[in-house]
Amino acid sequence: MANREKQDEIPASTGIRNYINGQYINPIQDNWLDNYCPATGEVYGKIPNSSKADVENAHLAAKSAFPSWSQTTFEERSRILIKISELLEDNLQRLAEAESKDNGKPVSLAKEVDIPRAASNFRFFGNAITQFASESHESVGQDAINFTLRQPIGVVGCISPWNLPLYLFTWKIAPAIAAGNCVVAKPSEVTPMTAYLLGEICTAAGLPKGVLNIVHGLGTTTGQAIIEHPGIKAISFTGGTATGAQIAKVAAPLFKKLSLELGGKNPNIIFADCDYDDMLTTTVRSSFSNQGQICLCGSRIFVEASIYDKFKTDFVAKVKALKVGHPSEASTNIGALVSKQHFKKVMDYIEIAKAEHGKILCGGNKVVVKGYENGYYLEPTVIEVVSNDCRINQEEIFGPVVTIMPFESEVEVLEMANKVKYGLSATLWTNDLKRTMRMANQLQVGIVWINTWMMRDLRTPFGGVKASGIGREGGFEALRFFTEAKNVCIKY
Repeated sequence: MANREKQDEIPASTGIRNYINGQYINPIQDNWLDNYCPATGEVYGKIPNSSKADVENAHLAAKSAFPSWSQTTFEERSRILIKISELLEDNLQRLAEAESKDNGKPVSLAKEVDIPRAASNFRFFGNAITQFASESHESVGQDAINFTLRQPIGVVGCISPWNLPLYLFTWKIAPAIAAGNCVVAKPSEVTPMTAYLLGEICTAAGLPKGVLNIVHGLGTTTGQAIIEHPGIKAISFTGGTATGAQIAKVAAPLFKKLSLELGGKNPNIIFADCDYDDMLTTTVRSSFSNQGQICLCGSRIFVEASIYDKFKTDFVAKVKALKVGHPSEASTNIGALVSKQHFKKVMDYIEIAKAEHGKILCGGNKVVVKGYENGYYLEPTVIEVVSNDCRINQEEIFGPVVTIMPFESEVEVLEMANKVKYGLSATLWTNDLKRTMRMANQLQVGIVWINTWMMRDLRTPFGGVKASGIGREGGFEALRFFTEAKNVCIKY
């Protein structure tokens, strides 16, 4: 990488730094946070806890860069975004190892999913912006024509979570800068490393100074400063529902555009006529990928009664075979949870399940990995429940914990699937086409997968309903969010 030597010159004592106006700089108040490695439970670096002053510096850099960047041709923006994509691919191993060290996920998963998807985000939006056309409407009989200008908003804020750090960070940044905006971005303070390295990559790719600015810190300080800043005109946020509600409350009086991708408690509905082997393999993956720390994981599994006992036996056997281990080991299926605090939250929910008379079919215990005894490792856990109304079926756990229960009819399972405050995604396993169409139409979610899971096409809209958020990301939906529509009417 072109800037690798400069990166290596950063003193270890300062750790990660903010990326503002194309340069790495320390936080103004010299306030730092510990950065932990989940696999070991040990501090391995420092990150800034940026203040309002740091956010203001980032905003000024973005504001200064905006006039020039917004007038840059689509072709030039496309060229730079695709170059960023190429550099991400060139640094696959380095970025995957950094992601794993920060997040606790297996290196193999980061290499297979996280980093390639981050590269795809820049490539996709680099190409999409060249195809994003204005609309025109001829007013027949009035000798007039209307056309729509799609103009960049200005300075926008992008705040991303810790579960898919670079993947979701770039999912916001790429369309924002492709559309001609300049960005003040905050990654999760729990997983800052790959966002830090992204600044280096953007510089090497020739992204002009100030177009992307990355400030690190807590949500209550740095994140709050971004949300409150009157010059940051739109917020794209992925994270918890409670935080999303707070953002909406703050942003409303400032009339900011909002895109909020929030929590999920997703149903995985399995009918007896499914392709059983494919369903079983995919359900293990959809339950425990990334230690269950994906908002789209199917955490509530509903199985038709006629195959319930067979499914329970087979599913538990496959889950027990998953290896919990250090993320660097190629044979590891389940790595470490992201933090000590999150590990405790998940363990607390397992105790709640026991108090609610849930039956632990497998898992539920801390795992001690030899040589990494302080890491945050947990057995993948399957809990049989008797009521969809129990807390562990209604509240987002966001860990390697799923519940299973049987159902008798389509009407019954549809009611249970929808009886939750969230509405992000659903997975349906059936070979009945009529049932597929009925269920897909009635499930109260933003995404329905039929006989598959996590199959993504970047052209499609992504987002949820109810407490799972507002707005849509992906494809032209993202470019529409990061632009303002202006109608122009000409009488001729």
